[in-house]
Amino acid sequence: MAERTTTITRPTGGKDSIGDSEGAGAVFDVLVEVSAVLGTADMPISQILKLGRGAVVELERKVGEAIELHANNRLVAKGEIVVIEDRLGVTITEIVKGS
Repeated sequence: MAERTTTITRPTGGKDSIGDSEGAGAVFDVLVEVSAVLGTADMPISQILKLGRGAVVELERKVGEAIELHANNRLVAKGEIVVIEDRLGVTITEIVKGS
């Protein structure tokens, strides 16, 4: 599975959107791994080893059901898949508050 790391950069001009503290802007350069989870499946290794090109793995999620957005393996939001030109994106529909 390909992973992508996203860098959040500091907005230009004005105060930091996180707070009034001068040091708050330091967090804008922190790297965060962001992943969109379309669904999951439990499979024995023997079945995984038999998968080939074009194989279909059925996921537990239904079409149209919200996908999960994780930041550093922690659920932070839910959203819907959108197509932007020839790429996939996610529209955030719900922010998940920490436990």
